[in-house]
Amino acid sequence: MTQPVVWQAAAHLLAYPDERFWRRLPLIEEAAEPHFGRFLTLAAELGPGELAAHYVDTFDLHRRCCLYLTYYTDGDTRRRGESLAALKGRYRAAGWELMEDELPDFLPVMLEFAAVDPSGAALLSEHRAGLELLLTALSERDSPYAHVIGTICAALPPLTSAQRAVAARLAAGGPPAESVGGYR
Repeated sequence: MTQPVVWQAAAHLLAYPDERFWRRLPLIEEAAEPHFGRFLTLAAELGPGELAAHYVDTFDLHRRCCLYLTYYTDGDTRRRGESLAALKGRYRAAGWELMEDELPDFLPVMLEFAAVDPSGAALLSEHRAGLELLLTALSERDSPYAHVIGTICAALPPLTSAQRAVAARLAAGGPPAESVGGYR
């Protein structure tokens, strides 16, 4: 199986599990077998209502389980805005435009880009520390989504020592923060 298929399947599996998610699941299962088998089994066991509740609880209510990858390196700082603008520029340079309601660092968006553009895998590798932190947080919560992130990480080149060091630093200190107006 090619990486683009893994990236596209993972993008779908990390989207909110609405009706479209469930309609496409058999196609994803067929195209991406065996890479996401464990997640697909757990998703089927949970069913639509419980998986949707788990998705919201995991990704919307726990900062350590953030699907917006620049959050890990930039936090909620002005620097994150610069990172988002740079990502949009990279997409645009590749001839790829985002929908108006999409942020460029949303992992499913990055995966869709990687599925259609060879530079997308490098982009994912650049955010490897964030992916590793996300994988750790999801694994600690025993989330089925850990299997999806684990598959993504396994499809990327192995962690470098520099990426491992960044992940360890971010895990210890959390994302950057800044004070505005002189208050801390």
